[in-house]
Amino acid sequence: MTVFMSLVALSAVIMRDQIFQTFLDPGVPFQTYDRPPAPDYTQDDAWAARPEVRIGDEAGHPAVFFIHPTTYDGGSHWNAPYDRPQEAVEVAQIILPNYAAPFLVEDVQLYAPRYRQASLYTFMNNREDSVLARELAQSDVQRAFTQFLRELDPEQPFFLVGVGQGGAIGLDVLARRVAPDEDVRRRLIAAYIIEAPTPLDLLAGPLSTIPVCTDPAEARCLTGWIAVRPEETGRIEAITLRSRAIDAQGQISPIEDRALLCVNPVLWTANEDYAPARLHKGAAAAAELSLSDAPSPMTNQTGAQCQGGLLMIDQPRARALRRPGRLAEDRRVRLANLFYMDIRANAQSRLDTLQAILADEARYAPPLDAPVEVETAPITPIDG
Repeated sequence: MTVFMSLVALSAVIMRDQIFQTFLDPGVPFQTYDRPPAPDYTQDDAWAARPEVRIGDEAGHPAVFFIHPTTYDGGSHWNAPYDRPQEAVEVAQIILPNYAAPFLVEDVQLYAPRYRQASLYTFMNNREDSVLARELAQSDVQRAFTQFLRELDPEQPFFLVGVGQGGAIGLDVLARRVAPDEDVRRRLIAAYIIEAPTPLDLLAGPLSTIPVCTDPAEARCLTGWIAVRPEETGRIEAITLRSRAIDAQGQISPIEDRALLCVNPVLWTANEDYAPARLHKGAAAAAELSLSDAPSPMTNQTGAQCQGGLLMIDQPRARALRRPGRLAEDRRVRLANLFYMDIRANAQSRLDTLQAILADEARYAPPLDAPVEVETAPITPIDG
């Protein structure tokens, strides 16, 4: 009996993620699922963060459109109600202080929409229901981005930042709303797609107008990474073999056999050079800090190197920065930001660059009332 119980316990440990998935399954097809009400992005309760000064006031202040990662496991819903208190607390106390705050340089205004996020369960399988749930989440954020653009001054520069599920949705926003629109694209400081796969084939397709950031001070470009440790084989397989991202047609398609973007957030280059820990500007465990608080930086915590589209990192020295032993941890975002200070310095550098570019463009732009010279082709007389 003792041997039997030991085998049962061992099987439970080995299959714990599969067992966990069983409890997270909503148990109803998405097509017949009663979806939660959609957020109204003209209202403050549809935003986890939204500046009080809007619609052209304080014109020129930069902004960040931040899309939060998955905070709802599943069980009752394919898509979490946007106003669930549990998720609101996690976003406010953990996600925003760790992942949005690094971009709040130089009076940057933070816009962080709530949305009917797809559950963690939808990222643990490739069911069609899961894809439909992710598309619903995308549609919410697309509407939020429309409202975001309405509230910005027409010349106001902005960051686009997505983490985890938010990164996957951020790619969709980039492809549909930023890349095709020159007026919006010229105001993009940079797009940061963090802890979500960015297939390189998009760069020759819907993202062809947004180059990869290859220099730490470059603007109007795209950067991103997924950090893993070499020994995290389950996480590596989950990303490279079982993840999905948008394709050239805007469909959520499998990642398998698609090369991925990796920009090293210590060096801010897209090559495979190794960045030793001595160059690491600092991580932060910023949970429960206010967005205006400066966390204590933990410097020289990890080395990093892009390999095969993934950012291979060393084990952080501080225990607060290591992954906890949570169920389905290979699909979750860390509770602390490994590259907080690196991101903050880089965001400032890219903002400085774009502000200088916009100032030059304004200096050399013709006055609005200046006559426009139009070249005309000679008119050929029509015989008869």
